[in-house]
Amino acid sequence: MITTDEILDQLEIMFPDAHCELIHKNPFELLVAVVLSAQTTDNAVNKVTPALFESFPDPKTMANADIKDIEDKIKRIGLYRNKARSIQNLSKSLLTSFDGNVPQSMKDLTSLAGVGRKTANVVRSVCFDIPSIAVDTHVERISKRLGLAKVYDSVEVVEQKLKRKIKRERWNKAHHLFIFFGRYFCTARNPQCNNCPFQNICKKEKLEKYKNQNK
Repeated sequence: MITTDEILDQLEIMFPDAHCELIHKNPFELLVAVVLSAQTTDNAVNKVTPALFESFPDPKTMANADIKDIEDKIKRIGLYRNKARSIQNLSKSLLTSFDGNVPQSMKDLTSLAGVGRKTANVVRSVCFDIPSIAVDTHVERISKRLGLAKVYDSVEVVEQKLKRKIKRERWNKAHHLFIFFGRYFCTARNPQCNNCPFQNICKKEKLEKYKNQNK
């Protein structure tokens, strides 16, 4: 039976340069970018953030902006009105509660508008090098296909199981490895199963059956 370390070792070979693909210069920019990335692609977010951050480079300018101006900058991505409110409200909270700085604790980060555990874990991992595992749609799918979580596990349960099964010192890189594997190889549709090194442990059919039964 293949071990979790062996899975990660293989993914390291496949994707040695796995990293956060959201373009950012500081924790504030990454925080905003991750909030914007919900239900859309990193590539789509990267197309709108340069103009957004040129106009609103920090919490103060974002908090004081006309909401319509923020919407105009991000209207090419989905749910842009809700996301505009979220990034403005989180900017206001950063000013009033954290002196304009992005906090590091899970409790403080998730107190911000539009910020859940996934977003908080990304920021903690990428910006502050705090061992974290962010479970997005790719990480969840890969975890279940590779048998590291049950097909019916919630996102929260998947996170806890990964933290138990992966060595703490590998958490931060594991997150990016799973994302790259899910984004560029083991995709939601038409994964490259014939060339996959994990065919013997894959639970793809079981996961698809469960999803179809629970639509």
